[in-house]
Amino acid sequence: MTKLSVNINKFATLRNSRGGNNPDVVKAAIDAQRFGADGVTVHPRPDERHIRYQDVRDIKKIITTEFNIEGNCQEQKFVDLVLETQPDQVTLVPDALNQITSNHGWDTIAYKDYLKEIIGIFKNAGIRVSIFVDPVLEMIEGAAETGTDRIELYTEGYAVEYAKGDKQSAIEPYLAAARRAKELGLGLNAGHDLDLNNLKFLKQNIPWLDEVSIGHALICDAIYLGFENVIQLYKRQLNYE
Repeated sequence: MTKLSVNINKFATLRNSRGGNNPDVVKAAIDAQRFGADGVTVHPRPDERHIRYQDVRDIKKIITTEFNIEGNCQEQKFVDLVLETQPDQVTLVPDALNQITSNHGWDTIAYKDYLKEIIGIFKNAGIRVSIFVDPVLEMIEGAAETGTDRIELYTEGYAVEYAKGDKQSAIEPYLAAARRAKELGLGLNAGHDLDLNNLKFLKQNIPWLDEVSIGHALICDAIYLGFENVIQLYKRQLNYE
């Protein structure tokens, strides 16, 4: 079964735009799990423009499913937070400072030595590690040499091509990357721009996906369809008959 981890950053963005604590991101995490999410994802950034570091600490206290913290491991503050809160999984993303959203995966060849070192720190603390990668075979093979448990395929390219109507062209590089990851014994996650339109086709072609992390599209859909309802709609795309 492919797990759905709900990224709740957008709740924090809305809260921070007004001040106060409405919406309450801890309650959002509780409700996501209550409504059927298999996990909760947060992506704190150094400027805390959405998820704050204290949010991560508070959310950790109420997690009953899986907790996934994404972020830039080149920020020592992020590394310290992950080691303090001990999530089930840390997803390492090569974000630049003040980057609006993640837009590329690691160069696992150029950064191999660094990744081996930082992954070792997290794994020694008992935390499963996933690293963000593009669907490039050399990058998948490089990832396998870092000691990571999983990779997360960066799926913006898939979403863009799928929206153009060429499903086969959209899926081909991701399927090749997923197959190579499987051959190398890597767990497989996916995320970025996945939505109710393109998710089922991804899962149909890559049925061994371990987890998808979805935030922006799911929260946008929830505005129209309702938070509880939309979580179940996404899970149906992953667990179709």
